Amino acid sequence: MKRGHRKGSKGDELAFPPNNLGSGVVASSNVVVNHASRVGPSGPGGGQPPGSGPGGVIAPLVPGSGAIESLPLFKDVPSTERHTLFIRKLQICCHTFDFMDTLKSVREKEIKRQTLMELIEFIQSGSGKIHESIQEEMVKMVSINIFRSLPPSAHENTGVEATDPEEEEPYLEPSWPHLQLVYELLLRYIVSQDTDTKVAKRYIDHSFVLKLLDLFDTEDPREREYLKTILHRIYGKFMVHRPFIRKAINNIFYRFIYETERHSGIAELLEILGSIINGFALPMKEEHKLFLVRALIPLHKPKPVGLYHQQLSYCITQFVEKDFKLADTVIRGLLKYWPVTNCQKEVLFLGELEEVLEATQGAEFQRCMVPLFRQIARCLNNPHFQVAERALFLWNNEHIVSLIAQNRNVILPIIFEALEKNIQSHWNQAVHGLTVNVRKMFLEMDVELFEECQKHYEDKQAKANEVEEQRLLAWKKLADMAGEDMDTN
Repeated sequence: MKRGHRKGSKGDELAFPPNNLGSGVVASSNVVVNHASRVGPSGPGGGQPPGSGPGGVIAPLVPGSGAIESLPLFKDVPSTERHTLFIRKLQICCHTFDFMDTLKSVREKEIKRQTLMELIEFIQSGSGKIHESIQEEMVKMVSINIFRSLPPSAHENTGVEATDPEEEEPYLEPSWPHLQLVYELLLRYIVSQDTDTKVAKRYIDHSFVLKLLDLFDTEDPREREYLKTILHRIYGKFMVHRPFIRKAINNIFYRFIYETERHSGIAELLEILGSIINGFALPMKEEHKLFLVRALIPLHKPKPVGLYHQQLSYCITQFVEKDFKLADTVIRGLLKYWPVTNCQKEVLFLGELEEVLEATQGAEFQRCMVPLFRQIARCLNNPHFQVAERALFLWNNEHIVSLIAQNRNVILPIIFEALEKNIQSHWNQAVHGLTVNVRKMFLEMDVELFEECQKHYEDKQAKANEVEEQRLLAWKKLADMAGEDMDTN
């Protein structure tokens, strides 16, 4: 049934799916919570399955605590009763268990797992429009299972000194056998063609999205992967939530950049944003440009940028490819947060810089080339060979070389001294060889300019040597005068 059509009967809305569990899953009876306050005429003389009301009709589940017992499978009840049965199965899955003790409630855990799998198959089968009451109960069940307080990180509330996030072992959620199935059910519900968005948005609301975003801080990478997929699908399906989701992600970034510098899900959130940025319409809204300047570029500042730099670099490059006029803003932003003492971060920045320059046009390049090549010159002389080597690799890119060739009158005087110093004194042979190649490239570009820069460099060196000689001479005179005074006394 297509979305927007008039609702049919309950039998049309939820018909039993084909029994195609597969993957080695054994279909078993599902469960009901049997309470002392609800004792039906069951047993040898009752003639009714457990949990059934008079005439075999499924009685509604009464909340409370008790032992879990079997519920009939969908195929074992008339189609008119499957709606109620589905809701009761959802209510049963609201029961949570302690997974820290593997020997506790083993039977109940397995029954809930089988129930969740049957619900997933039911939704995935696409048997018809999902009734509103089922959507409400489903979101309620999902919320009870996934929204929880995350355990503290190793450095929190323990007195243990904080360690590098890259070196920490992730905490794996012990309840994952159930949690994974709940996430899978939520995902199937969201992507299902039978889910009416107009109805679903009443339950997948702003509060639900915020709680979902809070879970991105979980240390379990399996959970973050599901959250990433689900949030992306929500963004795609619920257009009304799009501005709110972008703003909420912004707020997470602000807190990470300016307060905590610790969050487990920055990479996954950036991965979602990479896809979102790719879909931005042109001309780009001012809101999106502000997001680039206020959130994405400052994300280069935190120390653990290596954990999410690949995704961040992709987002930044997407902006420049969408609107090449942003190249100057991005490059100046990179220079603003350029690392001073962290060589590994410098290597990452140089790699990102190459990707941005790849999408940069001549006019934007000219606006920022002076501060840019001053920084590149410093990188060329870096004693850490990986930084110097990565900077020299920029000349392997044809587009960047063409930009440099067009502006060689400005760029060569800036970096000539750095090239000469590398040839004369850099300790690494690979860096020395690459520098010779770059120097030769400039010589072939413009012999006259090269010779002019060389003469200027030699004059500068001569003046520097002269100043140094005068300094040594002044110190010698002072030492001689001090010696004469000592002799006189």
